[in-house]
Amino acid sequence: MGVSIIIVVATCIVSFLAFSNQRLVSDLIFYPVAVAEQKQWYRFFSCGLIHADITHLAFNMISLYMFGPLVEGTFTEIFGDKTGLILYALLYITALLASLIPTYSQHKHDYRYRSLGASGAVSAIVFAGILLYPDFKIGLLFIPPIIPGYIFGPLYLIATVYLSKRGGDNINHSAHLWGSLYGVAYVVVTAFALTDFNPFKNFLERVFN
Repeated sequence: MGVSIIIVVATCIVSFLAFSNQRLVSDLIFYPVAVAEQKQWYRFFSCGLIHADITHLAFNMISLYMFGPLVEGTFTEIFGDKTGLILYALLYITALLASLIPTYSQHKHDYRYRSLGASGAVSAIVFAGILLYPDFKIGLLFIPPIIPGYIFGPLYLIATVYLSKRGGDNINHSAHLWGSLYGVAYVVVTAFALTDFNPFKNFLERVFN
């Protein structure tokens, strides 16, 4: 069983338990004030195990199921079996933190603000996949997988920035944005630091070949 599947199964189990357990939600949700005042840093990570509803959970886990094994397998090819799996797991885990740092900075004194879901980490995996396979066809909701990643990615980021500035929909678009950017940065840094693999060259070759 791969790391991606383990994450999907664990997230689904905890999320389903939390749907009927408000106490569990309160204990795990990302609450910036609790982090700032009570040093509950674990909330950066625990919030990725719970979701608002079945639709929220399904959207994230289907996206992770689509891209996770692809990225995970490519990591083992680039970095080696053991190191690749470790680096892939670290990408997901650290993306939970990285995607929420701007949210924490903005809302650490806001007693009304809370956030939950794995969207930031899932976005990191999706955009790592887009960087590695820009020609991979992607769909969204009712749109079939016909848009190549190198077109979908920029459109998604533009929409995310717009929706984040507009606000009012109770969705943490900031986590989507920063998670996406983190996923790309993570692949670039680890590839150049640990291997001879050039993600930029790979990206251009796949787009123009």
